[in-house]
Amino acid sequence: MLLEQERRDVCLTARAIAHHPGSAPGEAGTISVRSGDLVVVTPHGVPLEQLQPLDCPVMSLDDRMLEGRRDPAAETTLHLAVHRRAAEHGRDGLAVVNAFTADTVAVSAVLAELPPIHHRAAGLGGAISVTPYTPYGTGELADQAVKALKGREAALLAHHGGLALGEGLGQALEHLWLLDWLCAAYLRAHQIGEPRVLGEDELAEARRRGSYGWAGPDPFL
Repeated sequence: MLLEQERRDVCLTARAIAHHPGSAPGEAGTISVRSGDLVVVTPHGVPLEQLQPLDCPVMSLDDRMLEGRRDPAAETTLHLAVHRRAAEHGRDGLAVVNAFTADTVAVSAVLAELPPIHHRAAGLGGAISVTPYTPYGTGELADQAVKALKGREAALLAHHGGLALGEGLGQALEHLWLLDWLCAAYLRAHQIGEPRVLGEDELAEARRRGSYGWAGPDPFL
């Protein structure tokens, strides 16, 4: 079986999304991970918590299905577009996760951009773009997602939910949960008033601080 471990990892990630509070029931998102020129994706028509490794199609970067007992999910077009762009920039082992959580859908249905109101947003690149609405599974949505991800580890797909990248599925899932949390924090803050947005200098300082331990840079170096 091609990419057996990657297919198992996709299934474990799928279950994590399915069991996350706020996730949509059934097919609550799409997951993929690339190894070399091959990409494992989630299939069409299977609830995430029921996914089995043999269900997961293995795709080539040029859209050919090489193995799998089910057809690929509709959003495979988007995932392969992101993987192709990453391959062009020499980014190996990329994982892509998109999920329909209540908070990411809510924010994506209202805002044109999720502003950074917490320093952890710096880890995703700062402000998160929201793509214009287009039907799922289309090349147009794939193109919009690739644009929105430029310089970012996450994006919001209007009326669809969140999209996150990572060096492996573990990091991609961590970035997705961070995006979901940032959406929830924004929604809660907006109930009180207009949230104050962190500026680029403040985000740059957060990134700088993130590279050190609790005491800052070593004064003896």
